[in-house]
Amino acid sequence: MEKIAVFPGTFDPFTVGHESIVNRALDLFDKIYIAIGINSDKKTFFSLDERIEYIKQVFIDNSKIEVVCYEGLTIDYCKQIGANYILRGLRTAADFEYERAIAQVNKAMFEGIETMFLLTMPEHTPVNSTIVRDILRHGGDASQFIPKQIKIKKRN
Repeated sequence: MEKIAVFPGTFDPFTVGHESIVNRALDLFDKIYIAIGINSDKKTFFSLDERIEYIKQVFIDNSKIEVVCYEGLTIDYCKQIGANYILRGLRTAADFEYERAIAQVNKAMFEGIETMFLLTMPEHTPVNSTIVRDILRHGGDASQFIPKQIKIKKRN
């Protein structure tokens, strides 16, 4: 059976921490869907099209990666595409508690799913999309926190 993982998130923006998790998971899975969840109640800094394009640029030469978007429950999307794994990165103990609860609910809803946690590399622990967005929103240089393939234009 093919090992298919979904790496869900808003990815607003996609960071070096996200990139590291995906790169380290490549040996574990046959296919990884980087799945951008659409939440109409959430105001994002980058448009959906921008986020898709940015992430595609990072993995342009990797046929094991597909960048997609979806609406609704992640578990329903996993069922739809035949994924048996959800990939998540953990930076802190608080992340673990939050992600554990979601993983247990997902397992209760779909017995065929396993959530795989990868610990963030120590140098990426402080990096999160909220902080990077704030740097960008205020005209700062966030290039060290974003994959080198992503070229973000300054916004007015």
